[in-house]
Amino acid sequence: MRLPCPFCGSRDIQEFVYRGDADRVRPGPDGDFHAYLYERDNVAGPVREHWYHAQGCRNWLVVTRDTVTHAIHHAAFARDVSR
Repeated sequence: MRLPCPFCGSRDIQEFVYRGDADRVRPGPDGDFHAYLYERDNVAGPVREHWYHAQGCRNWLVVTRDTVTHAIHHAAFARDVSR
């Protein structure tokens, strides 16, 4: 699979490190941390994910990827994406 880096262009996925779902919000001190870590939806379709371009420009990206087809719909720098 290849990911489109906005700075470096299309790159092999081995250059990136996957962080996880970009839409999850960490709970506060009184929140349910167990649910945050372990109770996740298994979405079939487009999801927004955090990826780190470790072997390239070292930028964090938010990538919209279809979990069924693995098609990449959009990629942008994380600093430019609002939650």
